[in-house]
Parts: sequence; structure tokens; C-alpha cells
Amino acid sequence: MTARSPFTCILWDVDGTLVDASDGILRRLSVTLAHYGLPAPTRPELVHWIGPPLYDSFQHHAKMTAEGAAEAVAFYRDLGRADGYTKDARLYPGMAELVHELAAAGVPQGTASSKPEVQVVALMEFFGLTEELVAITGATPDEKTLASKADIVAEALRRMEAAGVDVSRPVLIGDRHHDVDGGAAHGVPVIFVRWGFSWPHESEGAQAVVDDVAALRSLLLVDEPTA
Repeated sequence: MTARSPFTCILWDVDGTLVDASDGILRRLSVTLAHYGLPAPTRPELVHWIGPPLYDSFQHHAKMTAEGAAEAVAFYRDLGRADGYTKDARLYPGMAELVHELAAAGVPQGTASSKPEVQVVALMEFFGLTEELVAITGATPDEKTLASKADIVAEALRRMEAAGVDVSRPVLIGDRHHDVDGGAAHGVPVIFVRWGFSWPHESEGAQAVVDDVAALRSLLLVDEPTA
């Protein structure tokens, strides 16, 4: 059997889609908010923090000013650098195998993450996925210059196209409504995965919703008998 994809390229969200970094995020958020005299989020409340740019989340959820949020992001990122970015992170089961299988089938792949790009690069290297990706795209370090999902999707597509990839039929795999909205801004369909950090309504507008890796694979690869 050989496999082909109905899409010319695949863009991956990272947090909540490829990687579960929730333990480290919760720990660093708790330390950061305590530093500013604010209560730490509970694990169930992480759904509010994982996905959107932290600069926005500190303003929205912690009620910080824009200046305070920028300072909090810098403090949080210092903790991440001390951890080496990969501490407490793990791949969701089956995702590495799927990325490798897609690459073996000749499907170009890249990331489109709201996570700072330096962290995405570190994670992809740590999990041995760098060689399977045409482009690794994430947010700028300040998480303001390049931070919105729509802008990141646009930059990811630009880099893929510059590398010679056919971007006429892309798809974005994600787990938050920001992924759906960011994809829609550029006419990119989204396959929504339910194993990340989301509320049920966040999948509205996605082309498809999947509950497990097998279902995701069935949408990304079509098996064909060999002659």
C-alpha cells in the first residue's frame, strides 16, 4: 500500500496538538503570578492560558496593563530559558509516528505556533522532528510583533512557498478557536483535535473534528493499493 494526502502541505499547531507542555506551563505560570502577588491558575484553568499569546492572556486573565503584561512575559520566558524549554514536555502518543509517516509519504509539513519560535525549534529538535519539517514558524520573542495566529499562518505559508512547497491546498491542525480563526483568515481549513486544551464550542468553523490520532491520519493520508 502507498499513501497520498488530499492536502499539498500541512501546518501544525504545537501546544495541545503535537506537544503537551502543560506541566511546565502551569509551574512557570504559578511562579510568575506569585511573583506579582497574584493567584496561580488551577490545572482546569489552564485552558484559558494555553493557545493565545501570553501577552494577551496576562492582560485578559490577570488584568495586567500592557506594560505589566510585557514584563510578566519576560519574567515567564526567563523561567523557560532556565528550564531549557523542553522540561516537562512530552509528545502526544502517536503524533511522532504520524509526522514521520507523512514525511515518508512526501507530504511537506511545517509548524504554525503562537509559541515563541526559539521554543518551537528547541522542542522539534528535542523530539527528533526537525528533519521532517520544511519550515518551523512561531511567534517573535516579544509575542507582539508576530503573535496572532492569522499572522503566523501567513508567515508559515510564506516560508513554505519560498522553500518550493505547493501551498494551494494547505491544512492547519490545531486545538483552539484561535487556530480556526487564524486559518479562516487565509482560507486555510482546520482539522480540530480534541486532545488539547479547549472548550467544546471552540471547534465551530473547523472543517473536521477528530478525537484520536487514527481519525486524524485517515483525513491526512489516503491509502492506495500498489500496482
